[in-house]
Amino acid sequence: MLTVGGIHAFYGNVEALKGVDLEIGAGEIVAMIGANGAGKSTLLMTICGNPVAARGRIVFEGRDITHLPTFEIMRLGIAHAPEGRRIFPRMTVLENLRIGAATVDPQNFDEDCRRVFALFPILEERRRQRGGTLSGGEQQMLAIGRALMSRPRLLLLDEPSLGLAPLIVRQIFAAIREINDAQKTTVLLVEQNAFHALRLADRAYVMQTGRIVLSGAGAELLANPEVRAAYLEGRH
Repeated sequence: MLTVGGIHAFYGNVEALKGVDLEIGAGEIVAMIGANGAGKSTLLMTICGNPVAARGRIVFEGRDITHLPTFEIMRLGIAHAPEGRRIFPRMTVLENLRIGAATVDPQNFDEDCRRVFALFPILEERRRQRGGTLSGGEQQMLAIGRALMSRPRLLLLDEPSLGLAPLIVRQIFAAIREINDAQKTTVLLVEQNAFHALRLADRAYVMQTGRIVLSGAGAELLANPEVRAAYLEGRH
């Protein structure tokens, strides 16, 4: 479904991605783990066209999207729930969801809302509440729900568990599994909580300083002594 080949990306003079290669097959959950500053979020943003890759190719369902503007990439079936949630705090839950649905047929809005509310029932209770008054976990649910409103075939999730209580983290990861199983949505998950990410993922990559240094099945990396020492021991 998605092939990233030899991608380099810069912020000014700083090279954030240094020849990244990865592949995601349709229907997979693929995790990307690594320390802060490794380039994980930059990779997701580069897939979405901001920043534009300086070198390399990004191909989605057979189409080269490397230099397409972000709005065209979104229309092709990719959605991004960014780090930090970035909901619209003064808009209600329903208004945030309507923003997420801007690229699809408006006749689908009610049906897609029902799908999001089935996944996150608390959002239905809060549907007329402003986003900025929601708890951190509810805002994360809204960020994911807003991304789902565009009916993506590929969902990019950036640190969905960041700053959340353990109970909410388990709910979020259960929802990601449901999105993949029931809605058949392919997921690329960037996550510092390596334990939960590797348990969930079909496959995973480890990124360090802008490069992929290790890849394998989620269960395989979960058992890898180097991965356990660097990202797991004492953290879950």
